[in-house]
Amino acid sequence: MTISDSENRRNKLIRAAASLFHEKGYAATTVRDIARAVGLQSGSLFYHFRNKEEILVAVMQNGMRRTSEAAAAALDGLSDPSERLRALFRAHLETLLGDLQDDMIVLLYEQRSLPIEARGELVKLRDEYEQVWQQVISDAVDAGVVRGDPGVVRRFSLGALNWTVQWYRKDGPLSPTDLADEFLNTITI
Repeated sequence: MTISDSENRRNKLIRAAASLFHEKGYAATTVRDIARAVGLQSGSLFYHFRNKEEILVAVMQNGMRRTSEAAAAALDGLSDPSERLRALFRAHLETLLGDLQDDMIVLLYEQRSLPIEARGELVKLRDEYEQVWQQVISDAVDAGVVRGDPGVVRRFSLGALNWTVQWYRKDGPLSPTDLADEFLNTITI
C-alpha cells in the first residue's frame, strides 16, 4: 500500500503542527507557522484541513491512535497478568517519551483548546485506551500482583506516567523502559 502525495503532505502537516503546538502552544501557533514548517503557502493548508481546530483534532487523534496501537502490540501474545502490566507501562512511557512526544503532550495539555463538538471522537479513543488499562490492571489485582481498587490504580498510574513529560530528560539516568519498571516497583506487591 502506498501513501498518496496528498496523504503524505497531510501527515507532514500533522507532525509539524504537533511540534509547533508543543513548542509554542496551540493559541500562539498560526496556520502560517504550520504551513511554513512544511514549505507550503498558508492557503494551501486548507486543501487538507478546514481550520486550525481540525488540525489540532488530527494531532490528538494521531497521538491517541498510535499510543493505542503501541499498547496492543506490546500486549499481543501475553497472558501473564504481571507481564501484561509491565508491557503496558513500558509501551505507554516509550510512546509518551519517544517519537510521539509532541502528539501526546498536545493531547494532554491542549484539550481545553478544543471546541466541545470536536471532543467526541477523542473521548471515544481515550475511553477505549483506558478500557485496555482497566482490564490489565483488574487482571493484575485479581492475580495478586497489584493491591487496591483497579479504577484508582488506573487513574494513579496514568496520571503519574503522563506527568513524566514535565520532568523526564532523555539524557538522564533512566530510559523510558527503566522508568516504567521503577513505576511498577511502586505499585506491585
